[in-house]
Amino acid sequence: MSESSIRISEIFGPTIQGEGPLIGRPTVFVRTGGCDYRCSWCDTLHAVESEYRQEWTEMSAAEIMDEVQRLSNNTPMMITLSGGNPAIQPMEELIKLGKELGYEFAMETQGSVSKKWMQQLDVLILSPKPPSSKMDTDWIAFYQTLQMAGFEKAYGPDIALKFVVFDEDDYKYAREASARHPHFPVYLQPGNHKVEGAPDISGLMERMRWIIERAANDNWNDVTILPQLHVLIWGNEKGV
Repeated sequence: MSESSIRISEIFGPTIQGEGPLIGRPTVFVRTGGCDYRCSWCDTLHAVESEYRQEWTEMSAAEIMDEVQRLSNNTPMMITLSGGNPAIQPMEELIKLGKELGYEFAMETQGSVSKKWMQQLDVLILSPKPPSSKMDTDWIAFYQTLQMAGFEKAYGPDIALKFVVFDEDDYKYAREASARHPHFPVYLQPGNHKVEGAPDISGLMERMRWIIERAANDNWNDVTILPQLHVLIWGNEKGV
């Protein structure tokens, strides 16, 4: 892999963003391959585990933008960088090319890896992983990501926090993490406990109701609670 090539798992769309601050917004997804985390409930293992490496493609920024333009009929729109962890890939040239063509860029990452090109994003969704993921959060690295994105200097992308919630420990983690950064909007979503085959929609809605009631009882009134819209519409299909 060359220093400038990007490891791609899949490029698909246009579809809609299924979660977080851009929920419902039309977008083309550029999903990278590779991740520095191994979350217990990961729903995109095909973009994480090295056993799928042979399915990933090394692409230049120009090749990626050619595919995005083909999918979007050469009409500028939002490009969502996802993974895996897209922050470990060299995205600077891709963002530069896309912006020259009128596209916008959003990215979701756990905040474990910081890159200067994050300043060029339009939207940065930081999704640190709660206890149910079986991963530990490095809050120093998380803060470095915020600094690299330029939030202290009034430039860079719009930043939002998004948390997956499965249980009380996850809820408390989200509450405490958001209290560290009260200036960012916060989004909660019920965790998908069945990522293979058909999702358990009734179970997801039960968890959603619990989160709503839990936040209300806690007087957490400036949080936004949303489902994973793409799961409700398409289930666990890959590439949607």
